[in-house]
Amino acid sequence: MLQVSDLTKYFKNQKIFSGFDLIVDKGRFHVLVGPSGCGKSTLFDGLTGVIHLDGGRLSWNHEPLSNLSHHAAYMQQKDMLLPWFSLLDNALLPAKTRGKDIKAAENQACILFKRLGLNGYESHMPNQVSGGMRQRCALVRTLMFNRDLILLDEPLSALDTITRRSLQSLLLLLQTEFKKTILMITHDIEEALLLADEIYLLSPMPMTIFRHFILDSPKPRKFNDPALLDIKADVLDKLEGDLNHEPG
Repeated sequence: MLQVSDLTKYFKNQKIFSGFDLIVDKGRFHVLVGPSGCGKSTLFDGLTGVIHLDGGRLSWNHEPLSNLSHHAAYMQQKDMLLPWFSLLDNALLPAKTRGKDIKAAENQACILFKRLGLNGYESHMPNQVSGGMRQRCALVRTLMFNRDLILLDEPLSALDTITRRSLQSLLLLLQTEFKKTILMITHDIEEALLLADEIYLLSPMPMTIFRHFILDSPKPRKFNDPALLDIKADVLDKLEGDLNHEPG
């Protein structure tokens, strides 16, 4: 679906990444794991056109394009809900900003609210619900863009452990029920192992793909699988050891 070739980005004289390549296959759940500050979020900003890339090529179904602004929905670390809008009105923002039929969009949003456990909270304001419920609303808003590819930048990182674990199953729904292709950033190795079909372990800046793991075991997963435990140990070893040094 998406091919990223030879991407390059500098901030002043700092090379963030150069010659970065990635292939995102349709229907797969791809997860990027790497140390803080390695350039993961900058990559997403470049892919979506939020910032200018200094070099490289993107292609979508073999057709070249400048960025993914019309092909991907982007869910960031914070829920980014507008505090003066109700949860339903926040979810309807994609339809309102794109001139869509609001009545049809409202029907779709209400179905998603029910599916994601927000039924009955449509009229609540963001400050009246928990952080987990705000993230559920942000997920509904992301689905309302009706894009085939979803970029997730640590969408659960601000939540407590119990809430985070409960919402991970909802992220799986993006792939299994809503038939989306996912590219996600996380620092949580166990989260990556639970959700991913493919894990890309990233180096410090300048960011490159250090290792690539393909996970074939069915989902939902549990950590009594020796293969998953081996991958976890391998990833942690790299993060705690080799990733403390730039690849040479």
